[in-house]
Amino acid sequence: MNSVLSLFAFYKKEKHSWDNTLDFNLGYVRTSSLGSRKNDDRIDILSKYGYALGEKVNLAGLFNFRSQLFKGYTYPDNVKTFSSAFLSPAYVLFSPGIDFKPNKDLSIFISPGTVRWTIVKDDTLSAAGLYGVEPGKHVNTEVGAFASVNYLKEFNKIVTYKGRLDLFSNYKNNPQNVDLYMTNVVNVKLSKILSMTWSVDMIYDDDVRLFGKTGEGAALQLKSLVGVGLLINF
Repeated sequence: MNSVLSLFAFYKKEKHSWDNTLDFNLGYVRTSSLGSRKNDDRIDILSKYGYALGEKVNLAGLFNFRSQLFKGYTYPDNVKTFSSAFLSPAYVLFSPGIDFKPNKDLSIFISPGTVRWTIVKDDTLSAAGLYGVEPGKHVNTEVGAFASVNYLKEFNKIVTYKGRLDLFSNYKNNPQNVDLYMTNVVNVKLSKILSMTWSVDMIYDDDVRLFGKTGEGAALQLKSLVGVGLLINF
């Protein structure tokens, strides 16, 4: 069972614009071989204010918060291992920059100076020095370059697509290893209340080592989900 909540509110008046999106995913899986597990949990808030410098270019400020609500576990060698919780980790990003909007569906935001905080509130996870936070500390601060591409397209009354690509380069540590966060969702309307959804998410964070792979480097994490279920638009 999987739930997807996607909300957005866009405001524009004269030279001022304010774009807001909220994405929430929560999933649960039960199999005869693996038992019951949470397999999806994400809360993602993005808010961007812009002041028009031209017809398609805005001076903008962007705020982003990402975390999860419930405790998460990994299962190396079928051993249940605590790996995450609310605000552990959480990513808070503030970025002033330039926002280019060539059309109503596409937004390209670029910032040469961005601050990102990685928060690990849980004492156990903090003591282990996970998610790039030094052992015993709860916050890691990074300064770097940031870009965010957002695309929301309704091709027709049946097919819609929503995509986002975030790139972050940490000036202080291995700036060539760019962190990636990408989400893609395709909705196909089958009837008034029935919809097919295909989502593909990709994450690469140079500060995050694979659980159960001590000593190995970071790697791309990939999630693909196909489902048919109820769809409610309001």
